[in-house]
Amino acid sequence: MTESFGPKYVRPPQKDCPNCGCCTVDLCDRGRNSVMECIGLTPQEHKETVYGCPCSAATTRHTASWRVAQVRVTRLAREMPVDEAAEKLLRRLADAGEAQGDAVLAPQLKVRGLIQIINALPAITELGRTYLAARDDVRAATVVQVLDVDKKARTARIEVAAWRPGEPVTVLMDQVTNDSGLDADQLPGRWMEAEANCHAEDPDRLVLTYFRDAPQLPQEWTAGGEAE
Repeated sequence: MTESFGPKYVRPPQKDCPNCGCCTVDLCDRGRNSVMECIGLTPQEHKETVYGCPCSAATTRHTASWRVAQVRVTRLAREMPVDEAAEKLLRRLADAGEAQGDAVLAPQLKVRGLIQIINALPAITELGRTYLAARDDVRAATVVQVLDVDKKARTARIEVAAWRPGEPVTVLMDQVTNDSGLDADQLPGRWMEAEANCHAEDPDRLVLTYFRDAPQLPQEWTAGGEAE
């Protein structure tokens, strides 16, 4: 008797991620560095399994989604803030105040990720605190230098002259290229301008926005004594 079909291909098993119960190591490595997160890199039949994976979530610090969310909510606070009543509610929640009778205001904060509902009551999220910081912080243009880029992780290391020279911060490479119109290969070593809250006390609170190519710098500012 002759079989009518060929050998069946079986995909080699992949190592489970030790930090979650839903993904493989490879998927989380890719999801962590992608704004699509793990769910966006997964076939439709497995999306329910990986939904909400913490390894790539916007609520987990230093993921691509987290970096995008910091920039998004900062720009929201500066360009299209919520109305005054909603902001007052958010500040009450930040101060651990009561928030009864605010069924009309809470939804506009929840849809923006600024609050969450816990035990039927609104509570401020970390993103909500970032929003309030962006409303209160002094943000100004500052000179920055792109030290290098990591094309695999799609990140760039940036030194901010007015913050802490010698202590680079990491931002998304695509944010810099999209803002400035420059190619990734043009970034390493380049002097640029960006807006920043230079009074931030730690690098996770420092949010850079609006990258743009810097005008010609004074000769004494550049490493070789020549303006770039």
